[in-house]
Amino acid sequence: MARLGNSNNRLDGTVLIVCAVLSVIALVLPAQVRQPIASGLRRSVLAPFLSLQKRAEGSRRALEGHDAVIDQRDSVSIRAMSVSALAAENTRLRDLLGLGSRLKWGFVPAEALHGRGSQDEFGVTLSAGSRAGVVKLSPVVAPEGLVGVVDNVDPSISHAMVWTHPDFRVSAMSEDASAFGIVQAHLESGPGRYLLEMRGVPFRTSIRRGTLIVSSGLGGVYPRGIPIGRVLGETKTAESWARTYLIRPAVFPADVYAVMVLLPDRASAGVDNVWAVGAISDSSVRKIVIAGDSLARSAALAEATARQAAQDSATRDSLRKAGVPESLIVPPVAPAPPIRRPAVRSDTTRRDTTHTAAVKHALPARDSAAVSHAP
Repeated sequence: MARLGNSNNRLDGTVLIVCAVLSVIALVLPAQVRQPIASGLRRSVLAPFLSLQKRAEGSRRALEGHDAVIDQRDSVSIRAMSVSALAAENTRLRDLLGLGSRLKWGFVPAEALHGRGSQDEFGVTLSAGSRAGVVKLSPVVAPEGLVGVVDNVDPSISHAMVWTHPDFRVSAMSEDASAFGIVQAHLESGPGRYLLEMRGVPFRTSIRRGTLIVSSGLGGVYPRGIPIGRVLGETKTAESWARTYLIRPAVFPADVYAVMVLLPDRASAGVDNVWAVGAISDSSVRKIVIAGDSLARSAALAEATARQAAQDSATRDSLRKAGVPESLIVPPVAPAPPIRRPAVRSDTTRRDTTHTAAVKHALPARDSAAVSHAP
């Protein structure tokens, strides 16, 4: 081992001396000879070392920027999530303001506070109490429909029982008032626990899938016309004299954070056409958007036509300047003339109608002829 180490030291020393001698010789050589030799060394001997140095520098920069890229990506993800949440919250608040503008009076806005206990899924705490006019059995609604009913009132806060509670009941009917029944929570484990069921529907009455179910106004607690949900289908029960339908609720209490509490006077006066007006306004908005898109397409088409005409004109001018004969220049395509519809005749009476009327005038009716020849 000692001999091997001594031989390596001698080899390293020899290489160092040779490199020093070559360096001195390179410095002594004239520039005309030194430059080609240096260029050849860079292309042959030093090329792998330069490539390795370049890769090492790139790896070092990538490692330094890795953490910065991860931090930036995480920041963008967090911002994107917050933006979508804020957009959803703004949309819900706008819907709530729209519901308030349609109700106009007799309601109290409140914030719905959700608990974390096992029993808190059956109710929510409202940030409005008796000082704001909230009383027991006041209906609690959202822009989508019915949420529940107030079951306990304090001066500054109150508690509402939502439709997931086993004791929740509401008298309901189909939107066209062709079927009536009682809506309650669907007491079943699994995903079905978040559905409603409409019980007591007469056996001779059938409700189609997708039919909207609203409160009927019977019972004196919930006014008529509050959306409850849509029919999913019939479910089999032991009752042979009535039908039971599963309903997909219009409102999921876990997603509600702002509600409206209807005061007694407003519940007594009714909420007719409040949610129907909302549907009409939504359809009106869709029509306005479609009209705006049509106008935008027309404007874009007109702009494209004008741009094409300008390009054709510039092309013809350049061809004229280049000396191309006028007969070889393709003229622009003229737009198609508008289709003229034939003028409508002022006399819109059909010939067969006129002929029939003349015949009827010439020939007397049977009962009138019989009366004229009677003695």
